Amino acid sequence: MSTENQTATTVPIGDSELRIHPLGLGTNTFNNAEEPGEFHTVLDGFVERGGNFIDTADMYSHWVPGNSGGESESVIGQWLSARGNRDDIVIATKVSGKPDLMGLAPETIRRGAEESLRRLQTDHIDVYYAHYQDDETPVVESAAAFDALVRAGMVRTIALSNFTVEAIDEWFEVSREHGFALPVALQPRYSLVSRGYEDGLAAAARRHEMSVFPYQVLAGGFLTGKYRSAADLEGRARAGAVERYLTQEGLRVVEALDDVAAAHGIEVASVALAWATADGKVTAPLAAATSTAQLDQLFAAASLTLTTDEIAALDEASASFG
Repeated sequence: MSTENQTATTVPIGDSELRIHPLGLGTNTFNNAEEPGEFHTVLDGFVERGGNFIDTADMYSHWVPGNSGGESESVIGQWLSARGNRDDIVIATKVSGKPDLMGLAPETIRRGAEESLRRLQTDHIDVYYAHYQDDETPVVESAAAFDALVRAGMVRTIALSNFTVEAIDEWFEVSREHGFALPVALQPRYSLVSRGYEDGLAAAARRHEMSVFPYQVLAGGFLTGKYRSAADLEGRARAGAVERYLTQEGLRVVEALDDVAAAHGIEVASVALAWATADGKVTAPLAAATSTAQLDQLFAAASLTLTTDEIAALDEASASFG
């Protein structure tokens, strides 16, 4: 597959100097640092196709038996060290979801950053997220801790994930009052079957000039078109994440994706990703891949332009999903 039209365009992250290809690689499936070969193959393929933005978190993937979190970062760190390409890659990671580092207390944020840096085998994190809102710790304390990491050179930019509109506004108000580093990006859940982002978060992102990097844009794989009946879920690791969408309403969305995909001679997953970025709704979607064939589907989305009628048809098919 040619990458000429994929590598020509980059987008900025907020008002920072960071620029990325408009597709981020999600890495919550990178769950074994002892046998990282298959994950390194995906990372190599991602870069070969023009990608440079890799999203991880300290909690990935503590839910796998025997894991405690940090496995994804370790896999990425091994790859960065082996390839010697750190300056070419934009790394985003997060704090506040790892079982032994919950919340956004200052000591948690500092320790989380230090441990992530060690696993990533680097001296700086490009984008550091507050992964989950913490209503127990005063915002001024959390924001000051993130600002201290920026001033120390450990973090280049900060960002917010899974925050409410009110919490985002408060973070900016406090940060402006005290002269702290302002968040440059927001990471919400967003897809054709999860459109709550449009209700207020989208306006907050515009108001604060934040880039938007949504996760679960393919709804755990449901919007790839692979799952159309209960039988398709048998023996699948993602069955729990997908089952909720196997309804008449969910399948109506897949059928609408089928129509658009057929018109372009492209995969359903590519259309679902292209819809998310249409009309500038988000900056770059995040999507995981377990093979280079899946990477081809993801990158096809970056060069796909949907028509106004196609966007309207997908909007209508998914209108019942808030």
